[in-house]
Amino acid sequence: MEKSEDRRVIKTKKAIRNAFARLLSEKELGDITVSDIAEYADINRKTFYNYYAGVHEVVYEIEDEIARSFGGALSTLELSSVDNAAYFVFERLTSVINTDIDFYGQMFSMRGNVSMLTKIVDIMKDKARPYFTELFGLEGDRLEVIMEFTFSGLISVYQRWFNSDRSTPIEEISSVITKLVISGIGGFPERN
Repeated sequence: MEKSEDRRVIKTKKAIRNAFARLLSEKELGDITVSDIAEYADINRKTFYNYYAGVHEVVYEIEDEIARSFGGALSTLELSSVDNAAYFVFERLTSVINTDIDFYGQMFSMRGNVSMLTKIVDIMKDKARPYFTELFGLEGDRLEVIMEFTFSGLISVYQRWFNSDRSTPIEEISSVITKLVISGIGGFPERN
């Protein structure tokens, strides 16, 4: 009996989250109300309040889950060389997003969602810090600046690609980013 209750909770929370994601394509975050979400999720407001105190609690839970998903995808990351780093990070992020591309598409297109992107960047930096230290011999402030620049830029490029028509293959974008990371860290931008 307990398992069916768990399924109902999961199903209801998923309906709330999907309703919220759909509403993001129509409204700004600040304009989304509990009534809007309840209507789209086909539940009543009381049911919504059984799970969340308000709209921002839905946002925080989604942000935390996305950050955990990205962190989990990167937890087994093995960056044995600089050449494959960006490609493998992109590949892992893509695999997470492909689990629910419509939902993630709405979340990544949400304007002003700095909190989610900051959490993702912070997780990526934590996972990559030992590799950057080992591969590049970097530490301290220099390491932190390079990682912030690299991963914030990586997420920004990924977000732009994800919200485009995706006509450029992800492999090509990964290749460009990898060359940029190598050239930027080496201090000698590649010249054509």
